[in-house]
Amino acid sequence: MTALTASNLVKAISLLSHKSEYEYASSRTKGKIILVSASLPEGPITFKRYNPSKGETAKTAKIETISTSMIWRIANAVSAGQPVNVDRILGGSYNTRSVLEALLAHTPQFSMCFPGRVQQAGTELTIEKGHKHIWWQPDNPHSVGTINWVKTEKVISEVPTSDVVYEAITINNPDKEIPSGIERRHAQIQIALIQIGHALKFQTSVAVEDVHILYEGKRLSQLDGVVTDLNEMKQVSNHPEAVKKIKHVDVVWFKNGRLMPAAIEIEQSTGIKSGLDRLVGLKHKLADIRVRYVIAADYSERQKITALANEERFKELNVKFFSYNAIEELYSLCRRRNLRGVTDESLDSFMEPVLLS
Repeated sequence: MTALTASNLVKAISLLSHKSEYEYASSRTKGKIILVSASLPEGPITFKRYNPSKGETAKTAKIETISTSMIWRIANAVSAGQPVNVDRILGGSYNTRSVLEALLAHTPQFSMCFPGRVQQAGTELTIEKGHKHIWWQPDNPHSVGTINWVKTEKVISEVPTSDVVYEAITINNPDKEIPSGIERRHAQIQIALIQIGHALKFQTSVAVEDVHILYEGKRLSQLDGVVTDLNEMKQVSNHPEAVKKIKHVDVVWFKNGRLMPAAIEIEQSTGIKSGLDRLVGLKHKLADIRVRYVIAADYSERQKITALANEERFKELNVKFFSYNAIEELYSLCRRRNLRGVTDESLDSFMEPVLLS
């Protein structure tokens, strides 16, 4: 096997006992984990976690979920012979990341280790004790249901290589009663989505309300890959009512004159419901076109987005959650690498479904 997929990870976890209690990979994290289900082929995975020292029990613990997109992000980052730090892969975006790490560590092909860490002070380099890493070792399996700690001479450089830097953004719109910090963050994410779209060979439409924004001396409508006339888009040229709706959606991606990979609303707490309303309105005008309906927001908003997306009137959207962390991770990747052949499956690995079954 040369590369892992979400299917590989879910299948391995599905073979763990559903009756056993599993420990975390970190001794500092107290508590137990019980596997409830691992839905083949690609998840989600459900589990219970509880801390007996606090009087908690498996019976009273709630069932929680590890999403397919989270599993794919781990699968995409893992390769044989290379230890990886789960926290760094997920950027602190998921509060279930330590559970996924623990479940994988209990499968035969994954071990845990503490590789050295490069520490730089000025021109001086030293090797310090590193953080825990999970290590896929398909040629060195261990007993199922146990955690195998291995010694290694490998050294990891943790110098950040994917910082996202935005050039100067000018916002001049006194009619909007939005705090400048929020509007600036909204603009940053909008710009990242435009440039992601351009890198993936998409064309991008931007909400008419945001034409006042300047980036590197250009209006957003002047950036590469941005649609200037929606009526020229074959996907919606015969849907004039849809065109009217798209004009007010933060970002919509078009591809190959046939597809619409996503309609994305960038939202803070107070705007999530109105963003969902705009997406529902658009969906009703695009009944015959398959589109991802996406809410982009800080990860702290995920719970609120999940609750709203599961209201009866919004369920038809099958909303995807695109965290700011995931957007900037993909944005950085697009800027550093000439990505080609990006599939829907690849794009989905950066987004989380929030519709509850």
